[in-house]
Amino acid sequence: MAEDNIKKQRLEKLKELREQGIDVYGRSFPKKDIILIKEGDIDVKVAGRIMAIRKHGGSSFLDIKDSTGKIQLYFKKDVVDEKDAYVFKKLDIGDIIGVQGDAFRTKTGELTIAIKHLTILSKALNSLPEKWHGLKDVEIRFRKRYLDLIMNNEAKEVFSKRVKILQYIREFLNDRGFIEVDTPMMHPIAGGAQAKPFITYHNTLEMNLYLRIAPELYLKRLLVGNLEKIYEINRSFRNEGISPLHNPEFTMLELYSAYGDYKQMMELTESLITALSMKINNGLMIDYQNRKIDMSPPWKKITWDEVFSEAGLKNWRDREAVLKKIEEYQIEITQEDKNDLFEILDKIFKKKVQPHLVNPTFIYEYPAEISPLAKSYSDRPEMTERFELFIGGLEIANAYSELNDPVEQHKRFLRSVNETTGNVEKMVDEDYIEALEYGMPPAGGLGIGIDRLVMLLTNSSSIREVIFFPLLRQKK
Repeated sequence: MAEDNIKKQRLEKLKELREQGIDVYGRSFPKKDIILIKEGDIDVKVAGRIMAIRKHGGSSFLDIKDSTGKIQLYFKKDVVDEKDAYVFKKLDIGDIIGVQGDAFRTKTGELTIAIKHLTILSKALNSLPEKWHGLKDVEIRFRKRYLDLIMNNEAKEVFSKRVKILQYIREFLNDRGFIEVDTPMMHPIAGGAQAKPFITYHNTLEMNLYLRIAPELYLKRLLVGNLEKIYEINRSFRNEGISPLHNPEFTMLELYSAYGDYKQMMELTESLITALSMKINNGLMIDYQNRKIDMSPPWKKITWDEVFSEAGLKNWRDREAVLKKIEEYQIEITQEDKNDLFEILDKIFKKKVQPHLVNPTFIYEYPAEISPLAKSYSDRPEMTERFELFIGGLEIANAYSELNDPVEQHKRFLRSVNETTGNVEKMVDEDYIEALEYGMPPAGGLGIGIDRLVMLLTNSSSIREVIFFPLLRQKK
């Protein structure tokens, strides 16, 4: 009820201001960024949101904040005209104002602007939280990200770093001759990764479309079209669970380099992320969730076979031995899981291996069965030239030497057909196969989960901390 009373009072002030002919939601106000204000600036214009008001008789101090910083304002009633004095009386914390005045330092040394003219630019009808302290209810922070950004400097810093990370990735790749492209977000066939898609419908064309689960197959069509070094920072969508590491809508970097391979992608990934660590955190030692991570190259490399050998499985293809390990490690699996060897192995990996991959580690030589778009080793066709990168227990990147044999690719697509539906048309992208038949150069491809990379570089425990507006269940 207190909030209702506050809103009622503010609406009354808004009405009174309008009755005096004052535009309560003002027009353009060219201003100087607060961070650039210096002592001695004359008739400088600044604007921002009121964060505090301290009244002392005929004079008052205010704190306002813009996107660059915070500054104190000094208001003295007999310095401004009657209209400005009237506006000042109607101000509340949360209002956005513009002022013109002279910058000086108080006796305590605080940079302050003495107000000569005052303009209200936006009247806030709701009050800001009084004792924010980051807000303990994280769901409210995610639902009302705008308040989180106003009141929580840590949240603002995270998103500032996210913007810088994306900017630097672009600079890094552009400097190495890559060009940024964009590909469709609605696909007639859900392809490029193994995931459940979101389905939509196009009325005019009378056809189902799928929000992309990955841009891979369209980017590789561009390789066929003689674009040799390309990347896309893209939004992808997967109709799957929500967790601290998963949001149904997420951001990926995906890139391809013609005439390269997975080893080149390893070098590029290591160079990019170490450079990002230096740029964002000023060093190669970072803290992530109470663990020290040494990003110094060269990074550790270990094969898939070695990973499972260290986990007690000398022959990971031995289903009985794998099931015994599941029992030994007390990992719960469903009857359906028992029929999928790689689902079981994944559960072992996530419980016994992944949490210990703290310093950057490349795991490579993945089985062909779970790598349908990767090129096999010439001497080991059952294994592929693929790696995944783990840092701080997080899967950060996935890369491989791209399969460019159209006949083999078609066979692999057929093997990947959903056994429950058997719907070949929905799984086999014949248009992509036709593109490969025109010839795609050998290439290395790389995908990096931007949201998880930002989590790592900002010491954030949840993906929802690094996405402006994560998907949440609707309020009842």
